[in-house]
Amino acid sequence: MNPLLVLAAEEPAELVTSGFWVEWAGLILISPFVAFLLIVFFGKRMRYQGAEIAIGALAFNTVWATALFVLNMTRGVLYERTFEIARIGFLGGTRELVFELGWMVDGLSTMMYFLVSFVGLLVFIYAVGYMEGDVRVTWFFAAFSLFAGSMLVLVGAPNLVELIIGWEGVGLASYLLIGHYWEKKENSSAGMKAFYTNKLADVGLILGAIIVGVTLGTFSFSELSRVAAEGGSGLQTVASVAAALLFFGAMGKSAQFPLHIWLPDAMAGPTPVSALMHAATMVTGGVYLMARTFPLYQNLAEGVRPAMVVIGAITLFAVGLLALVQDDIKKVLAYSTVSQLGYMMTAVAAGGYTAGLFHLFTHAFFKALLFLGAGAVIHAVHSNNMSDMGGLRKYMPTTYWTFVVGSLALAGIFPFSGFWSKDEILATVGYEGYTFVMWVGIGGAFVTALYMMRAMALTFGGTYKGDGHPHEAPKVMTWPLIGLAVPAAFAGFLNIPGIEWPGIRNFTEWLAVRVVPMGDYHPKSVDVGLAAIGLGAALAGLAVGWWLFGRDASTQAERDRLEIPLLYPLFRKKYYIDDLALGLVWLIKAPFARAVLWINDYVIDGIVNGAGMLTRGLARFVYGGLDQRGVDLVVNGLAAATDAAGSGVRRWQSGRIQGYAASFVGGVVVLVLAVVIFR
Repeated sequence: MNPLLVLAAEEPAELVTSGFWVEWAGLILISPFVAFLLIVFFGKRMRYQGAEIAIGALAFNTVWATALFVLNMTRGVLYERTFEIARIGFLGGTRELVFELGWMVDGLSTMMYFLVSFVGLLVFIYAVGYMEGDVRVTWFFAAFSLFAGSMLVLVGAPNLVELIIGWEGVGLASYLLIGHYWEKKENSSAGMKAFYTNKLADVGLILGAIIVGVTLGTFSFSELSRVAAEGGSGLQTVASVAAALLFFGAMGKSAQFPLHIWLPDAMAGPTPVSALMHAATMVTGGVYLMARTFPLYQNLAEGVRPAMVVIGAITLFAVGLLALVQDDIKKVLAYSTVSQLGYMMTAVAAGGYTAGLFHLFTHAFFKALLFLGAGAVIHAVHSNNMSDMGGLRKYMPTTYWTFVVGSLALAGIFPFSGFWSKDEILATVGYEGYTFVMWVGIGGAFVTALYMMRAMALTFGGTYKGDGHPHEAPKVMTWPLIGLAVPAAFAGFLNIPGIEWPGIRNFTEWLAVRVVPMGDYHPKSVDVGLAAIGLGAALAGLAVGWWLFGRDASTQAERDRLEIPLLYPLFRKKYYIDDLALGLVWLIKAPFARAVLWINDYVIDGIVNGAGMLTRGLARFVYGGLDQRGVDLVVNGLAAATDAAGSGVRRWQSGRIQGYAASFVGGVVVLVLAVVIFR
């Protein structure tokens, strides 16, 4: 166990710091990747085309994560295991950076292990029915396993390097899954949009990680938390820059304004992808990063937090309004997710570590439930548009009632889970002095309830307006809905202020098992007045929604009879943020691209072509001049002389004895004459 790990609160008497479940928890990170490989090689030969392997891996993970979850709720778990994989020197060799892989088991990671595994298992089971008949079922479940595995690496990472590995793995898998139906250009474009937007934000994450590593000499979250808790004199400026860059990375992954533009388009992927992405993977990664590095923001980078609160508040309210004008049921839920991520980010930025993560916890259940419910509807009517729905309550009773549970939880209606988590965010933000933001959050509760009532009324109320005969989804799809409806309704009871459950530590206590002490506000009792205001705003939103959309309408114009001039057209244009992004892309593709092309053609290619011409000239000189007319001339001349001499000598070798005797006698005569003459 890492000696830097210290409890944030008083250490429980039976804290689990060793044993089978924690020491081998790394298997949770590995099993989805094993499933990925097995599906790729053997999936097509199996009855369900590899879905069995994917579900088996997540079932294994769910059992293990549930064991850790129960241990943490009852006793508390704290463990870290790392393996060194590389070591480099820097600053003239005076310091070294160690790169490690491993896993961490504490309150935060245990919560995420459970969410990714449990919600993922139900979504995987649901996907068996939803993806039946698809042309690429095997590849879908392979990529889905890669998606879940990458998220587990992200949340189990003990340091920034491993977190980035999981982070990029999630980005790659999401690109593959969003563009699953790549035959349509809009689907592949949506995958590219998600990929590029996140890559832009990832620049901030990587630069922030580099600054942390070089400044502290380590990427470890334990060491980062320890230095931040101690105050680290002289580090405030550097820490603020690193914190701002890390937050920019989180803005992309958790779709904070204005980097939220990729998430609604990501609905191009199959609905199970949307469910898992919005509930327990991908978009929660940014909030998780802020929570994991929370001591940095609390102690060394406090100056960054107000800007983070403002961005979160804009996201939760302004982006939530866009759901009011969507006809695609999945895009309604997508903008809802962005809004709820704004709540989470605002809470963490304001200092509410527990409040933000508790909402992440409850949101995972009811948002997965809503997306799977929407998928069941789409599966039945073969359309995403609510203008093709209506009257489905009597055709799809299980889907309807579970969708109602999810909607009421999302709207924050008592006693469903969203009421408790959203109320704690409002209380925390108000306690930290952000009173105006608290009222923005209350306004967001009204908007959330309004667009969810609109979605329920248009989908399940009135008369059916589509083609064919809608029907309830098969059991393989409805059972996961029921499985998610239970925690969506009751998960909020795990953290009611002032209430203790026998033998079970509440959410705040088991989330407090983490590295090094840090302050975190948690209300000691329910603020009845504030809770009543928040609940009143939500109920008012439901009432207005029913008044506007509850009656049956034969046309979309009649249905959307509330048309606020200027405002609604602005919503439909999505505040022109997408147009601005496309304009920036055009600038990159047009003038900037032309400049790059000119540099490439006339500078880089000129240098390369000039070097080629010079090389060719030198080659001609060396080959044609020195080699052919110099070296070869000498060699060939010697060869010709030798050949001529050989030809002359060869004439003397006739093989006739008489000739040799005559030559011998002739030679003797010549020698005798020479002696006589020159004597």
